[in-house]
Amino acid sequence: MTRGPTIVRVAPGGGGGAKGIKCCCCRCCECLNLGYLTSHHGLIKLAEAMLGGLCQSLLVKYGMSEASSMGSAFHGFLTTASACLLTTALLIACYVLSSNTQQLIRQSIFECLFNAVACFLYLSASSYMGVAVNIYLYPRYALVNMYAAYPAMTAVYYIGVVVGILHGADAYLSYKYHKGYR
Repeated sequence: MTRGPTIVRVAPGGGGGAKGIKCCCCRCCECLNLGYLTSHHGLIKLAEAMLGGLCQSLLVKYGMSEASSMGSAFHGFLTTASACLLTTALLIACYVLSSNTQQLIRQSIFECLFNAVACFLYLSASSYMGVAVNIYLYPRYALVNMYAAYPAMTAVYYIGVVVGILHGADAYLSYKYHKGYR
């Protein structure tokens, strides 16, 4: 059984909402697809980026001093957050700069696979981080007054679960878009 030709559909006008920035009487910078940021998919991507950035900043600020005690759980989560945040930020930038790119990448298998892998990475890194935090940091938290690493790292693995679920939902929506179900 052979597969027929692949058809790439690009919606006229890019399918985004209002393009550019609305000034008092006209629109400026119409090359920007700012309507994407208010779309359903854009809001999911922004949430992924903001929560991923929050995880990364909490890891760097409160976890670096405890990285040796948490070991590979810390480094694995930091790697996951960094890689997924970078890719999500690049996708958002591409989608805002070009509505054609938004249509082409969303139709490709890339976004489905990226979000599925990001979902797996965040959920597995969060579970590993949860175990490490409760084994290695909780005893110090119980003994040391004002020990900030435990609550911060606990927030990191909880937020990581939320980001993993968001990436999973995004993978499902991207798969539906890829198959043309919209």
